[in-house]
Amino acid sequence: MAVRTVTERPHTTTLTPSAATGVVDRALEKGASVLSRYSVHLLRISLGLVFLGFGALKFFPGASPAEELAVATIDKMTFGIVGGSTALLLTAAIETVIGLTLLTGRFLRAGLVVMAGAMVGIMSPLVLFFGELFPGGLPTIEGQYVLKDIILVAAATVVVAHALGARMVPMRQARR
Repeated sequence: MAVRTVTERPHTTTLTPSAATGVVDRALEKGASVLSRYSVHLLRISLGLVFLGFGALKFFPGASPAEELAVATIDKMTFGIVGGSTALLLTAAIETVIGLTLLTGRFLRAGLVVMAGAMVGIMSPLVLFFGELFPGGLPTIEGQYVLKDIILVAAATVVVAHALGARMVPMRQARR
């Protein structure tokens, strides 16, 4: 009886380019699904933390780097009727309420209406104090502080759209 020796090669799986593309596509689809489900909520909560943090600082005189700018802005926007510590306290209260509504999701629509009004005040220094914020065309630290508020406005528009019923849907679902 003859014995035959068979040499087996270890089994290896080779991903063809089309199989690799399928794996990547499935991973991207899963990622898009997770992002569409949670990203707006995370944006709302992070925006709430920013507003709550900045608002809380204004309750302690001297703690907020934007204190003088906030007071000057409200003073100018109210034609001198509201100024000083009243303007600072009002700003602190408004920003804190906005932060709490965003964080908790309770009274969210009311908080978003307040935030829309606050955004006008938050961005108005770009018009009211442009020369002081950008002397010689370069931003001061206060100018940089106001410029970052552009991101807050953009984030707020996403949160507002979602609260009004807009939904993020992964592209494959949107095409169906």
